[in-house]
Amino acid sequence: MNAFFHASLGITDFWTFLLGTVFIVILPGPNSMYVLSVAAQRGVRPAYQGAGGIFLGDLILMVLSACGVASLLKASPALFYVVKYIGAAYLGWIGLQMLLGCWRKLRAKESTETAAAAPVTQKESNPFRKALIISLMNPKAILFFISFFIQFVDPKFAAPALSFVGLGLICQVLSFTYLTAIIFLGARLAQTFRRRRRLSAGMGGGVGAMFIGFGAKLATATL
Repeated sequence: MNAFFHASLGITDFWTFLLGTVFIVILPGPNSMYVLSVAAQRGVRPAYQGAGGIFLGDLILMVLSACGVASLLKASPALFYVVKYIGAAYLGWIGLQMLLGCWRKLRAKESTETAAAAPVTQKESNPFRKALIISLMNPKAILFFISFFIQFVDPKFAAPALSFVGLGLICQVLSFTYLTAIIFLGARLAQTFRRRRRLSAGMGGGVGAMFIGFGAKLATATL
């Protein structure tokens, strides 16, 4: 298998790349947590819309990395920090909105009609767009793609762009598989949440706190 991918796509150490990508994909982060929360609160279809935004965002980051944007960010620390703080602020804002939504649900728990209408009032009307922004608002992801992918590209291969396409496709397939599992897990949880609004609010608040944590982690990240 290693020989096949090396000869056809210029990919070295295929199994090492595959194993490393699996661990990276399943590592909890803003993308997977957002898709899980959408699936649990709104169902499978909106969650797949969010997953589509993540796929597009990752694809854009891969293309930017292959085109050298990662090198530009490394060469210009000021630009990196501007993008970094914008991304951190956006993740923190999403987390704050989720916490406010949790608080509203808990306040309205005695009113069935108000509680039933609460998910509609949340700013979740476009999961695709929101997930796309979440995916793109992380300059560290650009640096990750270039620093990780480049280790498995044979510098002597005649078409390195083809190597990046192959690596990106493998990454997207693994991401799709993982997010699909996350979506159906969230859909199963939704049945419980419909019966237990306090539990639903608790999950929303927990995910919101995680987003604030992701934002804080990104804000303190360095090149």
